[in-house]
Amino acid sequence: MVAAVPRSLDSKGLPVFLGLRTVIYPAPDLSEAKRFATRMLRVEPYFDQPFYVGYDVAGYEFALDPNADPQIGATTYWGVADVDVAVAELLEHGATIDRNVDEVGDGIRVATLHMPAIGVLGVIENPHFRARTVDGPGPGR
Repeated sequence: MVAAVPRSLDSKGLPVFLGLRTVIYPAPDLSEAKRFATRMLRVEPYFDQPFYVGYDVAGYEFALDPNADPQIGATTYWGVADVDVAVAELLEHGATIDRNVDEVGDGIRVATLHMPAIGVLGVIENPHFRARTVDGPGPGR
């Protein structure tokens, strides 16, 4: 019988990882990527700026970043209650910093780390996000 692995908890007793939140795709040609994504997703972006375009898709963010490196590919961000606690825990497990904790606006804080044998993992602390189901109440952020 395999013993259950205890979930990592932050200082408030909450799980460090709260679930998937955002996937950011490199979009060097942002206007073409936005046209494609809008048709594909059948929804207009909720955030549309020359430096970032974000769509709310069933409570999760599908995002386009013209400054992201296409050779690295998409970056997935996992929701966390406290980005500093999550980064500290990931560093304890052997991760290394890719991008330090940064506030990207409106109280949203992100960081990316290189995970051994996995690649880049993003963490996001978003005080405006409320997880929901496809049929549940919105908006997700």
